[in-house]
Amino acid sequence: MNTPPAQGSRPSLEGVKEVEISLYAAQKKIYPRSVSGLFSRWRWLTVWITQLVFYGVPWLVWNDRQAVLFDLAARKFYIFGLVLYPQDFIYLTGLLVISALSLFLFTAIAGRLWCGYACPQTVYTEIFLWIERKVEGDRSARMRLDQSGMSAQKLGKKWLKHALWIAFALWTGFTFVGYFTPIKELAAGVATLGLGPWETFWVLFYGFATYGNAGFMREQVCKYMCPYARFQSAMFDKDTMIVTYDEARGEPRGARAKKVDPASKGLGSCVDCTLCVQVCPTGIDIRKGLQYECIGCGACADVCDDVMDKMGYPRGLVKYTTQNALANGWSRGEILRRALRPRVLVYSAILFLISALVLGSLFLRTPLKVDVIRDRGSLARIVEQGRVENVFRLQVMNATETAQTYRIAVEGMPGVALASPDTVEVLPTEVRSTAVRVQVPPGSSEPGSHTIHFEIVSVNDAGLKVREKSVFLVPR
Repeated sequence: MNTPPAQGSRPSLEGVKEVEISLYAAQKKIYPRSVSGLFSRWRWLTVWITQLVFYGVPWLVWNDRQAVLFDLAARKFYIFGLVLYPQDFIYLTGLLVISALSLFLFTAIAGRLWCGYACPQTVYTEIFLWIERKVEGDRSARMRLDQSGMSAQKLGKKWLKHALWIAFALWTGFTFVGYFTPIKELAAGVATLGLGPWETFWVLFYGFATYGNAGFMREQVCKYMCPYARFQSAMFDKDTMIVTYDEARGEPRGARAKKVDPASKGLGSCVDCTLCVQVCPTGIDIRKGLQYECIGCGACADVCDDVMDKMGYPRGLVKYTTQNALANGWSRGEILRRALRPRVLVYSAILFLISALVLGSLFLRTPLKVDVIRDRGSLARIVEQGRVENVFRLQVMNATETAQTYRIAVEGMPGVALASPDTVEVLPTEVRSTAVRVQVPPGSSEPGSHTIHFEIVSVNDAGLKVREKSVFLVPR
Protein backbone atom coordinates (compact mmCIF):
# COMPACT_ATOMS: atom_id res chain seq x y z
CA MET A 1 0.00 0.00 0.00
CA ASN A 2 1.40 3.44 -1.06
CA THR A 3 1.39 5.97 1.74
CA PRO A 4 1.29 9.67 0.90
CA PRO A 5 4.27 11.75 1.97
CA ALA A 6 4.00 13.36 5.35
CA GLN A 7 2.80 16.95 5.44
CA GLY A 8 5.69 19.38 4.92
CA SER A 9 8.00 16.73 3.47
CA ARG A 10 9.36 17.01 -0.09
CA PRO A 11 8.85 14.15 -2.60
CA SER A 12 11.97 12.28 -3.58
CA LEU A 13 13.40 13.01 -7.06
CA GLU A 14 15.46 9.84 -7.10
CA GLY A 15 15.48 8.18 -10.50
CA VAL A 16 13.86 11.15 -12.27
CA LYS A 17 15.66 12.17 -15.46
CA GLU A 18 16.18 15.82 -16.25
CA VAL A 19 15.06 16.77 -19.73
CA GLU A 20 16.23 20.03 -21.27
CA ILE A 21 13.59 21.66 -23.50
CA SER A 22 14.69 24.42 -25.85
CA LEU A 23 12.20 27.22 -26.41
CA TYR A 24 13.93 28.29 -29.63
CA ALA A 25 13.92 26.41 -32.91
CA ALA A 26 17.31 25.91 -34.49
CA GLN A 27 17.96 28.41 -37.26
CA LYS A 28 18.28 26.57 -40.56
CA LYS A 29 20.38 28.24 -43.23
CA ILE A 30 18.42 29.16 -46.35
CA TYR A 31 19.98 28.55 -49.75
CA PRO A 32 17.82 30.42 -52.26
CA ARG A 33 17.90 28.91 -55.72
CA SER A 34 18.45 31.18 -58.74
CA VAL A 35 15.36 31.89 -60.81
CA SER A 36 14.51 33.72 -64.01
CA GLY A 37 11.23 35.16 -65.16
CA LEU A 38 9.13 38.31 -65.33
CA PHE A 39 9.31 39.22 -61.65
CA SER A 40 13.01 38.37 -61.44
CA ARG A 41 13.69 40.77 -64.33
CA TRP A 42 11.66 43.49 -62.63
CA ARG A 43 13.58 42.90 -59.40
CA TRP A 44 16.95 43.20 -61.13
CA LEU A 45 15.76 46.32 -62.97
CA THR A 46 15.03 48.00 -59.64
CA VAL A 47 18.42 46.81 -58.32
CA TRP A 48 20.17 48.50 -61.24
CA ILE A 49 18.13 51.70 -61.02
CA THR A 50 18.49 52.14 -57.24
CA GLN A 51 22.20 51.38 -57.23
CA LEU A 52 22.99 53.60 -60.22
CA VAL A 53 21.25 56.41 -58.37
CA PHE A 54 22.91 55.66 -55.03
CA TYR A 55 26.46 55.21 -56.32
CA GLY A 56 26.24 57.76 -59.14
CA VAL A 57 24.54 60.82 -57.64
CA PRO A 58 27.44 61.84 -55.31
CA TRP A 59 29.70 62.19 -58.35
CA LEU A 60 27.38 64.57 -60.20
CA VAL A 61 28.49 68.21 -60.37
CA TRP A 62 26.16 71.22 -60.18
CA ASN A 63 27.40 74.83 -60.24
CA ASP A 64 31.00 73.66 -59.63
CA ARG A 65 30.02 71.72 -56.52
CA GLN A 66 28.66 68.31 -55.62
CA ALA A 67 25.06 68.11 -56.82
CA VAL A 68 23.70 66.40 -53.68
CA LEU A 69 25.56 67.10 -50.45
CA PHE A 70 24.32 67.24 -46.88
CA ASP A 71 27.04 69.38 -45.32
CA LEU A 72 26.34 68.94 -41.61
CA ALA A 73 29.41 70.91 -40.51
CA ALA A 74 28.34 74.01 -42.45
CA ARG A 75 24.62 73.30 -41.84
CA LYS A 76 23.85 73.53 -45.53
CA PHE A 77 22.08 70.95 -47.66
CA TYR A 78 22.55 71.04 -51.42
CA ILE A 79 20.07 69.20 -53.63
CA PHE A 80 20.87 70.16 -57.20
CA GLY A 81 19.62 73.77 -57.50
CA LEU A 82 18.23 73.92 -53.95
CA VAL A 83 20.21 75.18 -50.98
CA LEU A 84 18.45 74.34 -47.71
CA TYR A 85 19.23 75.29 -44.12
CA PRO A 86 18.15 73.71 -40.81
CA GLN A 87 15.28 76.24 -40.80
CA ASP A 88 13.90 74.32 -43.81
CA PHE A 89 13.37 71.20 -41.70
CA ILE A 90 9.67 71.35 -42.58
CA TYR A 91 10.51 70.01 -46.05
CA LEU A 92 12.10 66.91 -44.53
CA THR A 93 8.94 66.41 -42.49
CA GLY A 94 6.88 66.72 -45.67
CA LEU A 95 9.11 64.19 -47.43
CA LEU A 96 8.71 61.68 -44.58
CA VAL A 97 4.93 62.12 -44.57
CA ILE A 98 4.81 61.62 -48.35
CA SER A 99 6.99 58.49 -48.05
CA ALA A 100 4.75 57.03 -45.34
CA LEU A 101 1.55 57.72 -47.28
CA SER A 102 3.09 56.28 -50.45
CA LEU A 103 3.95 53.12 -48.53
CA PHE A 104 0.37 52.86 -47.22
CA LEU A 105 -1.07 53.45 -50.70
CA PHE A 106 1.15 50.97 -52.54
CA THR A 107 0.69 48.37 -49.80
CA ALA A 108 -3.10 48.69 -49.93
CA ILE A 109 -3.04 48.23 -53.71
CA ALA A 110 -0.26 45.73 -54.37
CA GLY A 111 1.09 44.42 -51.06
CA ARG A 112 4.77 44.49 -50.18
CA LEU A 113 6.12 46.02 -53.38
CA TRP A 114 8.69 48.00 -51.40
CA CYS A 115 9.98 44.91 -49.61
CA GLY A 116 10.17 42.73 -52.68
CA TYR A 117 11.76 45.16 -55.10
CA ALA A 118 13.25 48.35 -53.64
CA CYS A 119 14.05 47.87 -49.94
CA PRO A 120 17.84 48.20 -49.35
CA GLN A 121 17.81 44.92 -47.44
CA THR A 122 16.31 43.12 -50.44
CA VAL A 123 18.53 44.91 -52.96
CA TYR A 124 21.82 44.24 -51.16
CA THR A 125 20.84 40.67 -50.30
CA GLU A 126 20.18 40.09 -54.01
CA ILE A 127 23.62 41.53 -54.90
CA PHE A 128 25.41 39.48 -52.23
CA LEU A 129 23.57 36.34 -53.35
CA TRP A 130 24.65 37.00 -56.93
CA ILE A 131 28.29 37.22 -55.78
CA GLU A 132 27.84 34.03 -53.75
CA ARG A 133 26.43 32.15 -56.75
CA LYS A 134 29.25 33.32 -59.00
CA VAL A 135 31.87 32.06 -56.54
CA GLU A 136 30.28 28.95 -54.98
CA GLY A 137 27.62 27.94 -57.52
CA ASP A 138 23.85 27.61 -57.29
CA ARG A 139 21.82 26.15 -54.43
CA SER A 140 22.88 22.49 -54.61
CA ALA A 141 26.55 23.37 -55.13
CA ARG A 142 26.54 25.72 -52.13
CA MET A 143 24.88 23.11 -49.95
CA ARG A 144 27.45 20.46 -50.94
CA LEU A 145 30.27 22.92 -50.31
CA ASP A 146 29.04 23.75 -46.80
CA GLN A 147 28.53 20.08 -45.93
CA SER A 148 31.97 19.02 -47.22
CA GLY A 149 35.08 18.90 -45.09
CA MET A 150 37.64 21.68 -45.05
CA SER A 151 39.83 21.72 -48.14
CA ALA A 152 41.97 24.19 -50.06
CA GLN A 153 39.22 24.59 -52.67
CA LYS A 154 36.55 25.29 -50.06
CA LEU A 155 38.79 27.68 -48.15
CA GLY A 156 39.69 29.51 -51.38
CA LYS A 157 36.06 29.94 -52.41
CA LYS A 158 35.01 31.15 -48.96
CA TRP A 159 37.87 33.64 -48.76
CA LEU A 160 37.15 34.96 -52.26
CA LYS A 161 33.44 35.34 -51.52
CA HIS A 162 34.02 37.23 -48.29
CA ALA A 163 36.74 39.40 -49.86
CA LEU A 164 34.29 40.46 -52.59
CA TRP A 165 31.55 41.02 -49.99
CA ILE A 166 33.82 43.20 -47.85
CA ALA A 167 35.06 45.20 -50.85
CA PHE A 168 31.50 45.88 -51.99
CA ALA A 169 30.37 46.72 -48.43
CA LEU A 170 33.25 49.19 -47.96
CA TRP A 171 32.44 50.79 -51.31
CA THR A 172 28.84 51.15 -50.10
CA GLY A 173 29.99 52.72 -46.83
CA PHE A 174 32.32 55.07 -48.70
CA THR A 175 29.46 56.18 -51.00
CA PHE A 176 27.12 56.71 -48.07
CA VAL A 177 29.61 58.99 -46.29
CA GLY A 178 30.13 60.75 -49.65
CA TYR A 179 26.67 62.27 -49.27
CA PHE A 180 27.84 64.10 -46.12
CA THR A 181 31.49 64.81 -46.94
CA PRO A 182 32.40 65.92 -50.49
CA ILE A 183 33.10 62.61 -52.17
CA LYS A 184 36.16 63.83 -54.10
CA GLU A 185 37.76 65.00 -50.86
CA LEU A 186 36.79 61.67 -49.31
CA ALA A 187 38.40 59.76 -52.18
CA ALA A 188 41.58 61.82 -51.85
CA GLY A 189 41.63 61.07 -48.11
CA VAL A 190 41.28 57.34 -48.77
CA ALA A 191 44.00 57.40 -51.45
CA THR A 192 46.49 59.21 -49.18
CA LEU A 193 45.40 57.37 -45.98
CA GLY A 194 44.47 60.75 -44.56
CA LEU A 195 40.81 60.08 -43.81
CA GLY A 196 39.48 61.80 -40.69
CA PRO A 197 38.39 59.75 -37.65
CA TRP A 198 34.67 60.38 -38.08
CA GLU A 199 34.71 59.62 -41.80
CA THR A 200 36.69 56.44 -41.10
CA PHE A 201 34.23 55.37 -38.39
CA TRP A 202 31.13 55.87 -40.57
CA VAL A 203 32.63 54.20 -43.64
CA LEU A 204 33.50 51.14 -41.54
CA PHE A 205 30.21 51.23 -39.62
CA TYR A 206 28.00 51.40 -42.70
CA GLY A 207 30.21 48.88 -44.51
CA PHE A 208 29.96 46.47 -41.57
CA ALA A 209 26.16 46.92 -41.44
CA THR A 210 25.89 46.11 -45.17
CA TYR A 211 28.21 43.12 -44.84
CA GLY A 212 26.35 41.74 -41.82
CA ASN A 213 22.79 42.36 -42.98
CA ALA A 214 23.15 41.28 -46.62
CA GLY A 215 25.76 38.56 -46.11
CA PHE A 216 24.63 36.84 -42.93
CA MET A 217 21.34 38.04 -41.43
CA ARG A 218 19.43 38.32 -44.72
CA GLU A 219 15.89 36.98 -44.20
CA GLN A 220 16.19 37.37 -40.40
CA VAL A 221 16.08 41.15 -40.83
CA CYS A 222 12.79 40.84 -42.74
CA LYS A 223 11.30 38.26 -40.38
CA TYR A 224 12.37 39.51 -36.95
CA MET A 225 13.81 43.03 -37.10
CA CYS A 226 11.68 44.90 -39.63
CA PRO A 227 8.47 46.24 -38.05
CA TYR A 228 6.74 46.50 -41.42
CA ALA A 229 6.25 42.73 -41.56
CA ARG A 230 4.31 42.90 -38.30
CA PHE A 231 1.86 45.68 -39.09
CA GLN A 232 1.35 45.01 -42.80
CA SER A 233 -1.86 43.10 -42.03
CA ALA A 234 -3.43 46.36 -40.88
CA MET A 235 -3.01 47.73 -44.43
CA PHE A 236 -4.04 44.56 -46.29
CA ASP A 237 -7.60 43.64 -47.22
CA LYS A 238 -9.10 41.01 -49.51
CA ASP A 239 -8.63 43.29 -52.52
CA THR A 240 -4.88 43.75 -51.99
CA MET A 241 -2.66 42.16 -54.63
CA ILE A 242 -0.56 39.41 -53.06
CA VAL A 243 1.52 36.46 -54.21
CA THR A 244 -0.74 33.50 -53.59
CA TYR A 245 -1.21 29.82 -54.42
CA ASP A 246 -4.41 28.69 -56.16
CA GLU A 247 -5.30 25.89 -53.78
CA ALA A 248 -8.48 24.90 -55.62
CA ARG A 249 -6.50 24.25 -58.77
CA GLY A 250 -3.33 22.85 -57.21
CA GLU A 251 -4.68 20.35 -54.66
CA PRO A 252 -4.34 17.50 -54.10
CA ARG A 253 -0.70 17.83 -55.01
CA GLY A 254 1.61 14.99 -55.99
CA ALA A 255 4.36 13.85 -58.33
CA ARG A 256 3.43 12.42 -61.72
CA ALA A 257 4.90 11.82 -65.16
CA LYS A 258 4.54 14.56 -67.75
CA LYS A 259 2.24 12.45 -69.96
CA VAL A 260 -0.10 11.45 -67.12
CA ASP A 261 -3.49 13.18 -67.03
CA PRO A 262 -3.73 14.56 -63.45
CA ALA A 263 -7.52 14.24 -63.43
CA SER A 264 -7.26 10.47 -63.99
CA LYS A 265 -5.10 10.21 -60.88
CA GLY A 266 -7.25 12.57 -58.84
CA LEU A 267 -4.44 15.13 -58.67
CA GLY A 268 -4.32 18.89 -58.99
CA SER A 269 -1.82 20.92 -60.99
CA CYS A 270 0.82 21.09 -58.23
CA VAL A 271 3.50 18.46 -58.84
CA ASP A 272 4.94 18.99 -55.34
CA CYS A 273 8.42 19.79 -56.71
CA THR A 274 9.06 22.23 -53.79
CA LEU A 275 10.86 24.62 -56.16
CA CYS A 276 8.68 27.45 -54.85
CA VAL A 277 10.22 26.83 -51.43
CA GLN A 278 13.76 26.53 -52.79
CA VAL A 279 13.69 29.92 -54.55
CA CYS A 280 12.06 31.81 -51.64
CA PRO A 281 14.54 34.23 -50.01
CA THR A 282 12.78 33.86 -46.65
CA GLY A 283 12.33 30.07 -46.92
CA ILE A 284 8.54 29.90 -46.66
CA ASP A 285 6.10 27.60 -48.45
CA ILE A 286 3.64 29.81 -50.33
CA ARG A 287 1.23 26.86 -50.53
CA LYS A 288 0.47 27.35 -46.83
CA GLY A 289 -1.25 30.66 -47.55
CA LEU A 290 -0.38 34.28 -46.85
CA GLN A 291 2.40 34.58 -44.26
CA TYR A 292 3.97 37.66 -42.74
CA GLU A 293 7.44 36.48 -43.83
CA CYS A 294 6.48 36.77 -47.53
CA ILE A 295 8.13 39.86 -49.03
CA GLY A 296 6.15 39.66 -52.27
CA CYS A 297 9.16 39.23 -54.56
CA GLY A 298 7.34 36.84 -56.93
CA ALA A 299 10.23 34.35 -57.21
CA CYS A 300 7.85 31.46 -56.47
CA ALA A 301 5.50 32.63 -59.25
CA ASP A 302 8.39 32.71 -61.75
CA VAL A 303 9.64 29.19 -60.96
CA CYS A 304 6.10 27.75 -60.81
CA ASP A 305 5.34 29.18 -64.26
CA ASP A 306 8.47 27.43 -65.58
CA VAL A 307 7.27 24.12 -64.12
CA MET A 308 3.76 24.60 -65.57
CA ASP A 309 5.30 25.28 -69.00
CA LYS A 310 7.34 22.06 -68.81
CA MET A 311 4.30 20.04 -67.73
CA GLY A 312 2.08 21.61 -70.40
CA TYR A 313 -0.31 23.11 -67.80
CA PRO A 314 -1.65 26.70 -67.81
CA ARG A 315 0.44 29.27 -65.96
CA GLY A 316 -0.75 31.03 -62.82
CA LEU A 317 -0.84 28.30 -60.18
CA VAL A 318 1.19 30.76 -58.08
CA LYS A 319 0.52 34.35 -59.11
CA TYR A 320 -0.14 37.93 -58.11
CA THR A 321 -3.85 38.27 -57.42
CA THR A 322 -6.29 39.20 -54.66
CA GLN A 323 -8.12 36.95 -52.25
CA ASN A 324 -11.49 38.10 -53.59
CA ALA A 325 -10.38 37.53 -57.19
CA LEU A 326 -9.16 34.02 -56.36
CA ALA A 327 -12.37 33.13 -54.53
CA ASN A 328 -14.71 34.59 -57.16
CA GLY A 329 -12.75 33.91 -60.33
CA TRP A 330 -12.49 37.58 -61.33
CA SER A 331 -10.85 38.73 -64.53
CA ARG A 332 -7.96 41.22 -64.61
CA GLY A 333 -10.37 44.03 -65.49
CA GLU A 334 -12.52 43.28 -62.44
CA ILE A 335 -9.42 43.27 -60.24
CA LEU A 336 -8.34 46.67 -61.57
CA ARG A 337 -11.80 48.16 -61.08
CA ARG A 338 -11.87 46.91 -57.50
CA ALA A 339 -8.51 48.59 -56.88
CA LEU A 340 -10.28 51.98 -56.83
CA ARG A 341 -11.94 51.33 -53.48
CA PRO A 342 -12.54 53.97 -50.74
CA ARG A 343 -9.33 53.48 -48.75
CA VAL A 344 -7.21 53.72 -51.90
CA LEU A 345 -9.02 56.88 -53.01
CA VAL A 346 -8.56 58.46 -49.55
CA TYR A 347 -4.84 57.60 -49.47
CA SER A 348 -4.44 58.95 -53.02
CA ALA A 349 -6.25 62.21 -52.26
CA ILE A 350 -4.23 62.89 -49.09
CA LEU A 351 -0.96 61.97 -50.84
CA PHE A 352 -1.76 64.25 -53.80
CA LEU A 353 -2.71 67.14 -51.51
CA ILE A 354 0.41 66.94 -49.32
CA SER A 355 2.68 66.44 -52.35
CA ALA A 356 1.14 69.49 -54.04
CA LEU A 357 1.59 71.59 -50.89
CA VAL A 358 5.24 70.58 -50.44
CA LEU A 359 6.12 71.07 -54.12
CA GLY A 360 4.21 74.36 -54.25
CA SER A 361 6.00 75.58 -51.13
CA LEU A 362 9.37 74.64 -52.64
CA PHE A 363 8.51 76.38 -55.91
CA LEU A 364 7.35 79.58 -54.16
CA ARG A 365 10.14 79.49 -51.59
CA THR A 366 12.19 82.67 -51.35
CA PRO A 367 15.93 81.81 -51.20
CA LEU A 368 16.48 84.45 -48.55
CA LYS A 369 15.98 84.12 -44.82
CA VAL A 370 16.39 86.79 -42.15
CA ASP A 371 16.36 86.39 -38.37
CA VAL A 372 16.00 89.59 -36.32
CA ILE A 373 17.58 89.43 -32.86
CA ARG A 374 17.45 92.29 -30.37
CA ASP A 375 20.67 93.44 -28.75
CA ARG A 376 20.23 92.19 -25.17
CA GLY A 377 23.07 94.39 -23.89
CA SER A 378 21.21 97.64 -24.64
CA LEU A 379 17.45 97.40 -25.05
CA ALA A 380 16.97 101.15 -25.64
CA ARG A 381 19.10 104.24 -25.25
CA ILE A 382 19.01 108.02 -25.78
CA VAL A 383 21.59 109.27 -28.31
CA GLU A 384 22.46 112.63 -29.88
CA GLN A 385 19.62 115.17 -30.29
CA GLY A 386 17.50 113.12 -27.88
CA ARG A 387 16.69 110.43 -30.43
CA VAL A 388 15.74 107.01 -29.10
CA GLU A 389 17.83 104.16 -30.48
CA ASN A 390 17.41 100.38 -30.45
CA VAL A 391 20.08 98.02 -31.75
CA PHE A 392 19.17 94.84 -33.64
CA ARG A 393 21.26 92.08 -35.13
CA LEU A 394 20.12 90.73 -38.47
CA GLN A 395 21.23 87.25 -39.56
CA VAL A 396 20.87 87.23 -43.35
CA MET A 397 20.97 83.82 -45.05
CA ASN A 398 21.63 83.90 -48.78
CA ALA A 399 20.24 80.61 -50.13
CA THR A 400 21.30 81.39 -53.69
CA GLU A 401 24.60 80.46 -55.31
CA THR A 402 25.45 84.02 -56.39
CA ALA A 403 26.69 86.92 -54.27
CA GLN A 404 23.87 89.27 -53.25
CA THR A 405 23.67 92.84 -52.00
CA TYR A 406 20.63 93.44 -49.82
CA ARG A 407 19.08 96.80 -48.95
CA ILE A 408 17.55 97.12 -45.46
CA ALA A 409 14.59 99.37 -44.73
CA VAL A 410 12.47 99.81 -41.59
CA GLU A 411 8.93 101.12 -41.05
CA GLY A 412 6.11 101.04 -38.52
CA MET A 413 6.68 104.16 -36.37
CA PRO A 414 6.63 107.90 -37.07
CA GLY A 415 10.04 109.10 -38.19
CA VAL A 416 11.68 105.68 -37.76
CA ALA A 417 14.93 105.38 -39.71
CA LEU A 418 18.19 103.48 -39.92
CA ALA A 419 21.26 105.08 -38.35
CA SER A 420 23.63 102.47 -39.82
CA PRO A 421 24.49 101.42 -43.38
CA ASP A 422 21.38 100.22 -45.18
CA THR A 423 23.09 97.61 -47.37
CA VAL A 424 24.81 94.35 -46.62
CA GLU A 425 26.75 92.07 -48.98
CA VAL A 426 26.39 88.33 -48.56
CA LEU A 427 28.45 85.74 -50.42
CA PRO A 428 26.84 82.69 -52.12
CA THR A 429 25.15 80.35 -49.60
CA GLU A 430 26.60 82.43 -46.75
CA VAL A 431 25.03 83.47 -43.45
CA ARG A 432 26.02 87.04 -42.60
CA SER A 433 25.31 88.76 -39.29
CA THR A 434 25.10 92.56 -39.27
CA ALA A 435 24.28 95.11 -36.54
CA VAL A 436 21.49 97.57 -37.36
CA ARG A 437 20.78 100.76 -35.38
CA VAL A 438 17.22 102.02 -35.56
CA GLN A 439 16.23 105.51 -34.27
CA VAL A 440 13.04 107.52 -33.81
CA PRO A 441 12.76 111.29 -33.14
CA PRO A 442 12.23 112.36 -29.48
CA GLY A 443 8.58 112.49 -28.42
CA SER A 444 7.33 110.92 -31.66
CA SER A 445 5.99 107.84 -29.91
CA GLU A 446 4.53 106.93 -26.53
CA PRO A 447 6.73 105.02 -24.08
CA GLY A 448 6.47 101.24 -24.33
CA SER A 449 6.89 98.66 -27.06
CA HIS A 450 5.98 99.30 -30.67
CA THR A 451 5.83 96.92 -33.60
CA ILE A 452 8.19 97.65 -36.47
CA HIS A 453 8.95 95.79 -39.70
CA PHE A 454 12.26 95.24 -41.43
CA GLU A 455 12.19 94.82 -45.20
CA ILE A 456 15.24 93.25 -46.83
CA VAL A 457 15.34 93.42 -50.63
CA SER A 458 18.04 92.18 -53.02
CA VAL A 459 19.58 94.92 -55.15
CA ASN A 460 20.40 92.29 -57.80
CA ASP A 461 16.94 90.69 -57.91
CA ALA A 462 13.89 92.59 -56.66
CA GLY A 463 12.02 89.30 -56.35
CA LEU A 464 14.20 88.34 -53.38
CA LYS A 465 12.40 90.15 -50.61
CA VAL A 466 11.68 89.32 -46.97
CA ARG A 467 9.64 91.19 -44.38
CA GLU A 468 10.28 90.50 -40.69
CA LYS A 469 8.56 91.84 -37.58
CA SER A 470 10.28 93.04 -34.39
CA VAL A 471 9.66 95.31 -31.41
CA PHE A 472 11.06 98.82 -30.77
CA LEU A 473 11.24 99.94 -27.12
CA VAL A 474 10.75 103.56 -26.07
CA PRO A 475 11.90 104.17 -22.47
CA ARG A 476 9.67 106.00 -19.99
